[in-house]
Amino acid sequence: MRGGTGRLLLAAVATVAILAMPVAAQSVDGDADAVKTAESDEEIVITAARTILPPNALPLTIDLIDKQAIDQQIAISGSITDAVATLTPSFSPTRGKLSGAGETLRGRSPLYAINGIPQTTPLRDGSRDGFTIDGFFIDRVELIYGSNALQGVGGTGGIVNQVTVGAPRQEGVSGRTLVQGTASDGFEPDGFGGKIAGLVQSKVGRFDATIGASYERRGAFYDAQDRRIGINLTQGETQDSRATDFFARLGMEVGATGRLDLIANRFELKGDGDYLAIAGNRRTGVPTSAVRGTPPGRPAANRAEALSLSYTDSDVLGGNLVTQLFFNRTHDTFGGEVAIQPTFQDPAIAPVGTLFDQSENRSRKLGAKASYERAVPGFEALVATIGFDALFDKTEQRLIATNRIWVPPADFRSLAPFVQGNLKLADGLVRVAGGARWENVQVRIDDFRTLASTTYDGRNARTFGGVAVTGGKPRFSDVLFNGGVIVEPLTGVRAYASYAQGFTMADIGRITRAISTPGVRLDDFLDIQPVVSNNREVGVEVKRGPLDAGATYFWSSSDRGQLLVAQGNGIFEVQRQRVEIQGLEVNLAVQTPLPGLKLSTGYAHILGRYDSDRSPPDGVVDTDLDGTNISPDRLNLAADLASGPVTARVQTQVYLSRNFRGKANPSPDNNFGGYDVTDASIRYQTKFGGLSLSAQNIFDRFYIDYNSDTRLPSDNFAFFAGRGRTFTLGWDMRF
Repeated sequence: MRGGTGRLLLAAVATVAILAMPVAAQSVDGDADAVKTAESDEEIVITAARTILPPNALPLTIDLIDKQAIDQQIAISGSITDAVATLTPSFSPTRGKLSGAGETLRGRSPLYAINGIPQTTPLRDGSRDGFTIDGFFIDRVELIYGSNALQGVGGTGGIVNQVTVGAPRQEGVSGRTLVQGTASDGFEPDGFGGKIAGLVQSKVGRFDATIGASYERRGAFYDAQDRRIGINLTQGETQDSRATDFFARLGMEVGATGRLDLIANRFELKGDGDYLAIAGNRRTGVPTSAVRGTPPGRPAANRAEALSLSYTDSDVLGGNLVTQLFFNRTHDTFGGEVAIQPTFQDPAIAPVGTLFDQSENRSRKLGAKASYERAVPGFEALVATIGFDALFDKTEQRLIATNRIWVPPADFRSLAPFVQGNLKLADGLVRVAGGARWENVQVRIDDFRTLASTTYDGRNARTFGGVAVTGGKPRFSDVLFNGGVIVEPLTGVRAYASYAQGFTMADIGRITRAISTPGVRLDDFLDIQPVVSNNREVGVEVKRGPLDAGATYFWSSSDRGQLLVAQGNGIFEVQRQRVEIQGLEVNLAVQTPLPGLKLSTGYAHILGRYDSDRSPPDGVVDTDLDGTNISPDRLNLAADLASGPVTARVQTQVYLSRNFRGKANPSPDNNFGGYDVTDASIRYQTKFGGLSLSAQNIFDRFYIDYNSDTRLPSDNFAFFAGRGRTFTLGWDMRF
């Protein structure tokens, strides 16, 4: 990575010199140094940062996506994940599927959270964590970039924290509703979709309640050549599906400064199972498609149920107390199809080639979080935070047609005390921040036997019996550090440098199910050691007058990172190698002299390499990370207009071409040619609500999506085109 480092450093220096500004706390739709709600002048606290200090006091790259931007982007593309990916240049383009496998932030997996509650399963990542709540119930999304341990396990790429609708502030009854319909530009009958959602809020004295529900029906998706987009029967789809969500929040004010909140949510997305996949042809450029039919087994689905109880108090012995108890349960059902049957064949059950099966992840979490923050008495310039997090998770992956265990039940326990400090010097000219978190993890897995497996050498099938694996209780503990310095010579002008460590478990499920060597003992099996990533970044920013601009240069490394590597049978397994990633992010927004017109651009350049030597590894990164593990370089362009009752936006994402090279000789078939997509949205506010019309891919560009273009070069069932021009007409009203 030496040559790439030099070029990237030169680009970073040149960018900083030209802009004299960047990004430690940027906002997608406003000034993050004093972020305000759309409806009031109240400051918003970035809750994912575990502090009430303003973002300009933190050596972190932070984005805030407000409610208006969320609703606008969901109308265009359909989900919170799509909204975040569209607005964030260093976030990889989404797959447009139910599974988010391979979707990364800064080249690593982000931690999805709802009100700080982790949605990711640490032991067997089903990659469904982006679909656990409907965006209608989300008021804002907080993005914290780069590896950090602020929310515990996960977050090696950053944190995507979804903050749910707040409590009502005014006495009486209020609420909002949404009705919308979606269609491709060919108005194919099976391509129509629709959504209806609503919530009612009531406040009486110290008590308040919020209750809401949503229902969405998605039809088939069509590409720019008016061909049905292919169905991924195994990983699951958002097209041809139905989703329901039930949300409730009960709150009570306790004294003058305390508050108790109980929040419950149940989200379920089910495929309708109306289509079969048709193979595409990579050689001729014909993408995977779909035809009417009934696939075997149950359609892929995702169900997430969550319950949390929190107590907050802004004046406990002069400090701020935040506590939370939570329960979370998920069922991730994967489909079955002929393409993966060799993985599940066992002649002891049925003749090879005839046995159908499909898998389901089942996970249950119980956790608690507590933190206390206050200025140190007698030394008010120092704000200190102490806290403790506990997480208990039980996960397994079962083959539900034959009731076999593919990934053995595993119990995860994490206990983590932490401390943070933030010191203000020279009346705020300089701030020094830092802290430490002790992660103490235990995983318990009983003895188990891996499944039989079948491989093909071209014509003949060879079946191997499973191997016995001795379970155990491996323990891991590590102290994770973070620290940084911020210099703010003028209000709205600042620079910072920081270092932070992130921590996550390797995908133990993928690793244990793939063990093929007899005699393995999990207590000393190195492949299940956790991933510790080290993130360093420097940045500057300017937020003055009409200008909001910034740039950040970052680099991260992990001695035993994890890569998803295709096994040639549609299944990806984990390999543990050294990984190094570096990148440059640039953002610029200008409020023009024309009333209400704002122009913005964002750019991300990311390089990632790994050590391809496995027997033994030499610690030198020598091969580019492929499209399964890292995003393409990207340029975002946008224009926003707000004039009276009219708001409008036009945006373009330009994904730049990339070739993958290195010692491991990546397949040239996985090289990426690049593409661009332009979307538009307009909204007119009336006294009876707001009418909106959105269009995705308004120029109807045909393209193969990034994930399909850069992995599985011989799989014609995984060659998906992007969605063609699609319209969404909506009406929403507050009362």
